[in-house]
Amino acid sequence: MIIAPSILSADMANLKAEVHKAESAGADWLHVDIMDGHFVPNLTFGANVVDAIRPHTKLCLDCHLMVANPEDYVNSLAQAGADIMTFHAEASQHSHGLIQSIKAAGMQAGLAINPGTPVSAISPLLADVDLVLVMTVNPGFGGQSFIESTLDKMAELDQWRQSHNLAFKIEVDGGIKQETTKACLDQGVDVFVAGSYLYGADNMQQAMQAMRRQAR
Repeated sequence: MIIAPSILSADMANLKAEVHKAESAGADWLHVDIMDGHFVPNLTFGANVVDAIRPHTKLCLDCHLMVANPEDYVNSLAQAGADIMTFHAEASQHSHGLIQSIKAAGMQAGLAINPGTPVSAISPLLADVDLVLVMTVNPGFGGQSFIESTLDKMAELDQWRQSHNLAFKIEVDGGIKQETTKACLDQGVDVFVAGSYLYGADNMQQAMQAMRRQAR
């Protein structure tokens, strides 16, 4: 079980301290949401924040791009020190080529799908990616409620992974907390992104431990 706190919910005025807080609490990865105000209505940060974080942690920097032209971010994210670049299948006209570019730049390649996008839309690409991110809310804003119907997509991805002997990780993002962790684990999920649940907790370490108890 991999837990990746989302810095979208962190105090951006104290980002270094918030990174160390997550690390000290037992985070495995850090999740960085990059939004351009076009693919989703919200606007966040870019490669400059990844570059600012990188000297302060050795954790995997898991960058989720909710942007209209993900191809434009490959080089800047690689240079900033991103470990994983995940783009939305709905945002790219040439997904296979983009996956190749991400890997050539030295990063792992992830593919994200919105709640309304079926697994069948990305099945030709599953042999080439390192990670599939199932959005369990509509992308763009934190603090939304978990969409139960996305559980079926997690199960479908896990079945595909097993039947085709593939090794991509399944990640979930949106409404993830102690109560939803178990349901996702039961569908084969590996990576759990949590923002408001962790950064809004009185004790982040205890909140993470509550999630990990579900795995046991």
